[in-house]
Amino acid sequence: MKKNLPFTFYLLYFAAGSFTFPFIILYLQGLKFSGPQIGFIAGLIPLVSLVGATFWTRLADLQHRHKLVMSITILGAIILSITFPFLKAFILVLIVSVLYALFTSPIISLADSATMSMLASEKALYGRVRLGGTIGWGLMAPVAGLIIQSFGIQWAFWGYALIMVLVLIISQKFSFPLRTKKNPIKGDFRQTFANRRWLFFLILAFVAGVGFASMNTYLFPYMEELGISRLMMTVALTISSIGELPVLFFTNRLLKRFGAFGLLGLSMALTGVRLLLYAGLNFTAGILLFQLFNGMTFPLFWVAGVSYADENSPTEMKATAQGLMGSMTFGFGAATGGLVGGLMLGSIGGRWMYLIFGCVVLVSLGIIFLLARVNRLPQVRSVS
Repeated sequence: MKKNLPFTFYLLYFAAGSFTFPFIILYLQGLKFSGPQIGFIAGLIPLVSLVGATFWTRLADLQHRHKLVMSITILGAIILSITFPFLKAFILVLIVSVLYALFTSPIISLADSATMSMLASEKALYGRVRLGGTIGWGLMAPVAGLIIQSFGIQWAFWGYALIMVLVLIISQKFSFPLRTKKNPIKGDFRQTFANRRWLFFLILAFVAGVGFASMNTYLFPYMEELGISRLMMTVALTISSIGELPVLFFTNRLLKRFGAFGLLGLSMALTGVRLLLYAGLNFTAGILLFQLFNGMTFPLFWVAGVSYADENSPTEMKATAQGLMGSMTFGFGAATGGLVGGLMLGSIGGRWMYLIFGCVVLVSLGIIFLLARVNRLPQVRSVS
């Protein structure tokens, strides 16, 4: 039960995401929005997620109403997604997009917090549980594409809403960390998250978010720049999903070998190398091969990050910790990577963009680990 329930949640949640996330830009283009309008919406969503994830998870911890907060946000996401196909005016799409980002931003952080709590002494198996997300995405993505192609882009949102109803039902069985203090105070928050080791961790999350955004957002435009067919783009996406499977299955062994912080460093080093390889070997076979690195980059980083945040936060702040990591990666980091990457892609091309991002990731990683070593900071442990 403690593994099957969150496994099913991740499977359904990412299956729902396979309907919407790949088709958002196509939906906006279908409304005849201009490039700057689409860019404004795409750039604003991560910033809203930055605020939303932190707000909702902190609220859940302070009030100890995790299940209620999760239910409200999932229900809000369902209602908002249903309305998208009926919107035509830019201002309405913008408003609903902001609200949608606000409601969806904490869901995965709250799920991660519940999953780590339910795993108890088997937290190292989080990667195997999270494997459900990869399977859900991989199995549903071609089905979603077929449905949308046959019945229209509106099913990108309606298909998402239907599956999210199941997600809402499953989430009612989640167990969250028990409160050990009647009212966690602001001093506890500062004591925990103002620690230098936590600051280093959040900086790593930000830099990782920048790197991941450059891959997730601009890989297909880069492949198009190189003259690679769209068929090969879908093949690249499939290969990246396949690459996640063995890594997520064996992350418990990697966590025991390297520890959470060490595994963060390994995943970021491989992310930097992957970005440099995109720049250096810019041909179809090379890029398809590098997609296998996906399992050793984002999934490895996320498992290590979730484990580190859980280990190094008090019981009454578990959800807040996951929300902070998500905000820095998918909020601040993704927004920065999306904005800067777009500017570089248009001015100097994808090859130089990936070269610069790869160097930034590796240099930042080296500086952070050097500072951590010089300061000889002990790992922050839960003070619950």
